[in-house]
Amino acid sequence: MAPISQSTALSIAANIFGVIFIGFCINAILRPIQALEFFEFDVPSLPDDRKVVESLSVVYGVRDIFMGVAINIVAYCGQRKVAGWILIAASAVAFADGAVCYMHGKGEWNHWGYAPMLTVVGSVLVGILDKV
Repeated sequence: MAPISQSTALSIAANIFGVIFIGFCINAILRPIQALEFFEFDVPSLPDDRKVVESLSVVYGVRDIFMGVAINIVAYCGQRKVAGWILIAASAVAFADGAVCYMHGKGEWNHWGYAPMLTVVGSVLVGILDKV
């Protein structure tokens, strides 16, 4: 029987996470103010402040496209352990995003809700359950 880390379902899950990150990216770049809703931050009312937020949203979008494309490339190439480690790193990003939201008083569960899924799928891809 093949190790669980070799499961096709895990590879599909990794690719789905990659596509989700790419979707976040597209939203952040094309609709920067609406992307703030995921963080539950207030939209600045001053034009200069709003421009800064829109620029930072693009930076956030580029970060997400990198994560999504990296996950999809290594999953497509069959590099399951690498995909697993990238998913674990992406879960750390999601936990950090949630922590920032928590410090602002709301929105943390928009990030903390999916971060454990990234950790679990990544850990299984790395092979944590293969020896069980």
